[in-house]
Amino acid sequence: MMTIQQRNGVLSSPTAHASILRPLRATRNLTAEVAERLAHEIASGRLAQGARLPTEQAMIAALGVSRTVVREAVAALRAEGLIVTRQGSGAFVASDGRRRPFRIDPDGLQSLADVVNLLELRLAVEVETAGLAAERASAKGLRGVARALEAIDRAIRQGRAAVDEDFAFHRAIADATGNAQFTRFLEYLGRFIIPRQSIRVEPSRTADPRAYLEAVQREHRAIYAALASGDARAARQAMRAHLVNGRKRYQRLMRPESLS
Repeated sequence: MMTIQQRNGVLSSPTAHASILRPLRATRNLTAEVAERLAHEIASGRLAQGARLPTEQAMIAALGVSRTVVREAVAALRAEGLIVTRQGSGAFVASDGRRRPFRIDPDGLQSLADVVNLLELRLAVEVETAGLAAERASAKGLRGVARALEAIDRAIRQGRAAVDEDFAFHRAIADATGNAQFTRFLEYLGRFIIPRQSIRVEPSRTADPRAYLEAVQREHRAIYAALASGDARAARQAMRAHLVNGRKRYQRLMRPESLS
């Protein structure tokens, strides 16, 4: 039978600690790996509400990471509301710690399939964002979208991937809705929603990079034209076409023949 230890007035499971305190696999982001492992133990219930986490020293020794990595991982989970810290006592699972907030780990976007899944999520949100922007955009909002469109043109001319500029274009559309929740959602996802930022195996495998970017930019211009005309239906259609085309481009790269 699993034993339960009493520490500082809360129940703590040594089985959960054993699960946490396993050496980490090789990873590009040790902080994210530690945070994910702790979050998984909380979500599974192996670290119960109110349970104390292993000490910093225990995690440093068992995981083979620095104090900074452990503290940053704990801070990330505290920011998400999964754990609480008590001065002089350590870190504990929050009372509602099993309710994990929605998040997308950029380090998790390692495959074309991951990118396709994220594009489908964007379809569910950004199509309506474009429609509302067409209905509500002020002159100032439209100028913001136009400036973002021009910035993409400049980046293409300069031979750059235009990742930041592409993200700024979609963010400007969210701003134009007048609903800050759309902007917050895109900001939360961040610039890695732009597929060529997440996957370094670019569409240049099957097409010239500049031709690819110019094709994407034509889709952007169609979206802007619909916004500028105040045509919500056309804006939704243009955004849907843009994201569906993006999904198709990356789905083609998932096929074995695209590697030839």
